[in-house]
Amino acid sequence: MASQLESFSKWLQLKIYQLEVTYSVYIYTPIEKFIFYSVLFLLFSLTFIATVLYLPQHLQFIISRAWFYMHGDAFDPSAAAATAKGAVSHVLSSVVGTAAAVTAESVKEL
Repeated sequence: MASQLESFSKWLQLKIYQLEVTYSVYIYTPIEKFIFYSVLFLLFSLTFIATVLYLPQHLQFIISRAWFYMHGDAFDPSAAAATAKGAVSHVLSSVVGTAAAVTAESVKEL
């Protein structure tokens, strides 16, 4: 565990160093560095929050549009679930009926 923590720490230090060299953050005063990192944190945190909040709705919209383009009718999750439930119950009833028939025949043979 300690080696993973050390390797993550080294990786993070390398990324901070690359950021400071790329954007010349190393020549900023401490107040400027604070402002730079505050703005960077704000942008990343708002992007993360927006992704968590809105990505599921966006993916659902894209899936429904793709369903419409492929099948020509609107995708209704409740109707799809009902259809799947009906198909499963039909298969299960036929399996139970077949098992009952096989059991009845084997009982007659005894």
